[in-house]
Amino acid sequence: MPMRDSDLKLVELLRANAREPAASLARKLGVARSTVQERIARLEREGTIRGYTVRLSDAAATRNFRAVVMISADPKQADRVATELRKMPEVRSLSAVSGAYDMLAVAEADTAARMDAVLDRIGKAQGVARTVSSIILSEKFAR
Repeated sequence: MPMRDSDLKLVELLRANAREPAASLARKLGVARSTVQERIARLEREGTIRGYTVRLSDAAATRNFRAVVMISADPKQADRVATELRKMPEVRSLSAVSGAYDMLAVAEADTAARMDAVLDRIGKAQGVARTVSSIILSEKFAR
């Protein structure tokens, strides 16, 4: 079900700062605080908002290595690849993509050696035919 414009505006504000007080969000949206609270509760109940996260500062993020891993998978084993990668806590996300590759994983490790090991484990997962990895050097912006 598509989101209403009012919900889209609320979600945009929460993406910018999920800890912003309901009263402040209400002022920006021109509605009552209770309306904002009710909308957030409804969006959570419906599963539109699945959770909240922490974004690290550049200084804190530099303690970790992050990589984007493009994955070609045997089409008959794509579900198995997803199941295997879900078991790896270093794999932060996995997306199906169109184009030359089938999946895109984002992996994180605290040292170069651990990242190397994670990339090896991803490449050896059953059903993975080929991978191409890029280490993320810096994040220019995130929303």
